[in-house]
Formats: sequence, structure tokens, C-alpha cells
Amino acid sequence: MIGLVSATVAGAAARDRLAAAWPERTRVYDGPVGDAVRRAFAECEQLVCFLATGAVVRLVAPLLDDKRTDPGVVCVDEAGRFAVPLVGGHGGGANDLARAVGEVLGAEPVVTTATDAVGLPGLDTLGLPVEGDVAGVSRALLDGEPVALRTEVAWPLPPLPVADEGAYVIRVTDRLIEPAAREAVLRPPSLVVGVGASRNAPADEVLGLVEGALRDAGLSPASLAEIATVDAKAGEPGIVAAAERLGVPLVTYPAEELARVDVPNPSDAPLAAVGTPSVAEASALVRGGELLVPKRKSAMATCAVVRRPGRGRLAVVGLGPGARDLLTPRAKAELRRASVLVGLDQYVDQIRDLLRPGTRILESGLGAEEERARTAVAEARRGRAVALIGSGDAGVYAMASPALAEASDDIDVIGVPGVTAALAAGAILGAPLGHDHVSISLSDLHTPWEVIERRVRAAAEADIVVTFYNPRSRGRDWQLPKALAILAGHREPTTPVGVVRNASRADESSRLTTLAALDPATVDMMTVVTVGNTATREIAGRMVTPRGYRWQEEPK
Repeated sequence: MIGLVSATVAGAAARDRLAAAWPERTRVYDGPVGDAVRRAFAECEQLVCFLATGAVVRLVAPLLDDKRTDPGVVCVDEAGRFAVPLVGGHGGGANDLARAVGEVLGAEPVVTTATDAVGLPGLDTLGLPVEGDVAGVSRALLDGEPVALRTEVAWPLPPLPVADEGAYVIRVTDRLIEPAAREAVLRPPSLVVGVGASRNAPADEVLGLVEGALRDAGLSPASLAEIATVDAKAGEPGIVAAAERLGVPLVTYPAEELARVDVPNPSDAPLAAVGTPSVAEASALVRGGELLVPKRKSAMATCAVVRRPGRGRLAVVGLGPGARDLLTPRAKAELRRASVLVGLDQYVDQIRDLLRPGTRILESGLGAEEERARTAVAEARRGRAVALIGSGDAGVYAMASPALAEASDDIDVIGVPGVTAALAAGAILGAPLGHDHVSISLSDLHTPWEVIERRVRAAAEADIVVTFYNPRSRGRDWQLPKALAILAGHREPTTPVGVVRNASRADESSRLTTLAALDPATVDMMTVVTVGNTATREIAGRMVTPRGYRWQEEPK
């Protein structure tokens, strides 16, 4: 919950705007300001105070205890111009809260945390437990000192400016080790413990068995991702309580699914009791991984420990038509999250300034689409966070299809939509796509012309608005005239045609012409050609295809 505190009419107005935007997340604290701040600080995970920074500092200073548990505090000025994280920038989420408040109120977030200021992800913001000399290693990263990355468990981390060797170390491990001097240890959630238990097995016994198995194997409980068991034990009190005390979810699987898992130590007892020859080992292994601790028993329980490698993450990102303000916030976030960026060199140049320090860039030239797709998938399979970029929407004549054809279910794939060339051109022309429409690429490098021609004829006969991608190049100068001739057999010579080159970019140009007047020689590969249907009209210099509502009648 986010507590909201204000003292003036202006502050209350901004407070109420935020409360209206986040009704389920916020709680307004009224009454004397000091009392309100104290109550909100005690009851909420975060605070937004619509007060002067000096006043908020004096009010919260006596309340501060531990930065790992104190709520994040953001201060918003009277005019609503700035949102300043005062306390708990990382641990309390105040930096992200300030940015979110800024989005709602139109305020500028003033983030002074050193790592955020220079674009580095804080080690305590990665979503992983972290131990050791976090401050020292972070300072070394900020100062540009060599920091070595020791990855014992592959995990998709964001970009970090690390080296092969260094006086400071970031270690990614699930082993039970004490951090060395000048070392920060990240604990990935790589361990799964499968548990089986007799009816009414005590929670202390289940918990002791799990903790003993981890300890004896030299594994850290901080890397425990989940407790797993069979569906029939989903409500077993001892297992449920053990998971709760360990602070991890309890995940269950059907007995028939566990029965199909090959395990080293099957038994007749669980087969008779719940329908699978293994519960502990099978539920730990059912999603794959390495069995670190085979089944071990106590009086009433069994457990087994498996290490699941981190799944690589491939984000296929559409950059839009080129203008920075048409690059979506989600795309920007994925670019900053990826430790490896794969893309066409000219597209990389468009967004190079958005990348975080330490991002490894794998760029190549035109004609290497399949190679880029294979490279991106291979990097993700190594457990890395990868962004594969394409122009427009990556799923439209771009990198998503070759990447997904290469990928299998051993990595996570995230699609990030972008503004397509057809949409960008349509917005410039007016509303040419107001009714049914289709996009057709005229490039026969990957698709035989016979197939392309059949699709153009189908669109012509169906009276559908057509947007042509890749309409003409130096080596392909006859396809566009042929396609236009096919459309001309079904549409009037006066049918509006929109021609947009480099939509949304600095050298953007556009014109509205007709099917009879369009000169194909004026079109190139940077151009999108949109041909209207029989209902498309030019209205006030704009290309408009009516939606067909009954109240829209032809002007008389």
C-alpha cells in the first residue's frame, strides 16, 4: 500500500489525482501532518508526501531503522513539478515510485541514486538476494574499476560493465559460501526441492529435512525457488507450513505426470498411496534440471533437490518506424534489460544511446536475418537476457518469424510490439486503413512472384485496401507496375493512392496521388505505397476509407 500525505490545498489536489489514478494501491492519511506521516510510515510499504523536502526529512528521520525494511519515501513539491525519492531508492522502490508518480502527475523524477544516475542497474535491484560487499562492488562499477563476473549458475542478468579479471567480484551462485572480501554474491532462484510426506507429517520434520538436505549439499536456502509435490499433497499441513516458513511457493503436479518422470529411486509405497512411484525426486525433476540430492528420508517425509538452470530470455523488439517518440516504453525497457543486443547495424545505431553500460552488441549488415536469429537464440540458450531488434513491428516482415522458427521451448520468448510502417504511413496520409486492409511485400527474394501475384489478385478481387512493403529496388523494378496493373483491373483510375517515404523520420515525405497517376519510378525500398479500395476517398487532402457505419452516407 502507498500512503499519501499532504498539508495544503494544492498538495491535496495533487494527492487526490494520484489517489484517483491508483485507487487500489493508495491510502490517504488525513489529520496533523506529523501524525499522518508516522501512521503511514508504520502501515505502508511506500509513502508519497506532498510537502517540502525539508519538512519530510525532519518528519521521517526519527522513524528510520533499516534501509532493507524501511518504506520508500517520495516527496512531491507544491507545484507538482518534481518527484524526489528521499528514502529507500532501491530497497524501498522509491526511485521507481518517483518515476510512476511523474507519469501520473506530469512531474519530473529527480533520482540521485548513483547507479540510476549513470544507467547502471543496482545490484540490489536485480530481484535476487545479494550478500557481501554490495556497496564496495557497486562503487567499483561506478568508478570504472575492473569487476569480474563469476557465473557458477547461468542466469539472465541485465547488462553489467564487467571484466574477465578484477580486484572486485560479482559471483552468481547457489552454493552456501561466505562472500570474500570485495565480493558481492547474487543468489539466483535455481533450486527446487521436491517433497513427499505421510499424512500429518509435522511441519518441523519437513522443514528440518529440507534445510538439512540443502546444508549437507552445501547449497544456499536463499536460492530456493519452490517446494514441489504431488497434487494429492497440496493441502498437507506440514508441507504447506514448511513452504510458508521457507518463504517460497508450493507447486504441485498431477500424479500421472510425475509417474512419467525417470527417477533413480522409485518406490512402491508412493505408487500405492498417490499413484506415482516417486514424489520427491519426480516433482523436483519434472521441469528438468540436475539432481543434486537424491531422495533422502526422515520418519515421515522425503525430499530431493534439483538445480534448474536459468532459462534464457529472448525479447524480440520492434523499434517502430524510426522516430524516437514512436518507440514504445516497453521496447525501451527491454533494450535496457538485455545484456546482449542482436540487430542490423543501422537499427543498432538508432538506439545505441539507450543501452546500458556493459551491453554486448552483436550487429551485422543487410541480408543476414537468419544468422541474426540463430545468434540471438544461441545467446539466450546460454542463459542470457537477449534483445533481437527489428524495425516497425518485429513480427511484420521482420525478425520475429525467423527467431521463433529457430527457438524451442527451452528459452522464454517475449514479443514487444512496435508501430509498423503501414500504421505510421496511414497516420500521415489520414485514415486509409479505416476498413479491411492487407499488407503485401513485393520482394520476391524469399517468396516466389507467382505466390505474391496470387495474393495481389485476391486482394484486388476482394476490394481490400492494400499496403505494399518493399515495393521497388534497383534490382526489382517491374513488380510494382505489375501489382498496380492487377489492382487497376478492379478499381477506378481515380482510386486514391498514398505514397510515404521514411515515415516519421527527419527526411519524411508523403504525397497523395491516384492509381492512374502514380509513377513507380518515384518509389524505392524506403517507401510504403497504400492503394485504397472502391470506397476510399480524398477528403480535404487526406486519404480516408470509410468504416461503413450506416449513419455515414455518401455526400450528395
